[in-house]
Amino acid sequence: MLLNIDEDENLSRMQQGELYYAFTPNLVAARKRCGRIVSQLNRAGDLSRRELAEYWKDITNDSRPLPPPGTTEEEEDAILHEYPWIERPINIDYGTNIKVGSNVFINFNCTFLDTCTVSIGARTLVGPNVCFFSGTHPLDPDLRNGTNGPELGSDITVGEDCWIAGNVIILPGVTIGDGCTVGAGSVVTKDVPACHVVAGNPARILRKIERSGPPKPQGDMQRSNGMSKNNGDSTSRTDN
Repeated sequence: MLLNIDEDENLSRMQQGELYYAFTPNLVAARKRCGRIVSQLNRAGDLSRRELAEYWKDITNDSRPLPPPGTTEEEEDAILHEYPWIERPINIDYGTNIKVGSNVFINFNCTFLDTCTVSIGARTLVGPNVCFFSGTHPLDPDLRNGTNGPELGSDITVGEDCWIAGNVIILPGVTIGDGCTVGAGSVVTKDVPACHVVAGNPARILRKIERSGPPKPQGDMQRSNGMSKNNGDSTSRTDN
């Protein structure tokens, strides 16, 4: 552990994406705090929507009280829309640098290295095994110097209405625009403009998405031209 470092300045440098030291007492304690809560969440049995929201509040150090409970599961889901649906296990570094919008879904075994801010917009679906790596290391091995050397990072921003499919890796500094789809197994190294499909390692633009407007009622959707249960663009939740 590194001592004799100005912890406030070090934290500020980390949050601004500058070189900082990760193995100082305060940052080690911050990761341990998050790790304890995440471990409890991952080991917990069946959880209600409200219990899951309480865990998320603790992980992200959100001091706001939850709204009063609803009388049904459907009401609870609507009331707690600001807190993500999470399939466990989940892996998180600090927790305090994660921001999510309304009605976000996070599938099994996702990893958040939130050295810098990781933001996920409303109604975005995150598939299993997705990794958000907002932290990185110097390329110079002498500067890197194991746990005694400095690290750095850069914010990750995912817009609203995105689908990040399974096993995607998103690297530091990447911004993914609203309405994007990132194909399974992709490594996203550069910004993605809104409403595009990208895939590959490194991820490359495949095509632009034409938005269809606000969602229709379920009955209208089933009657829409070209819409069926076997539509080639649809997929089951397990493909997320």
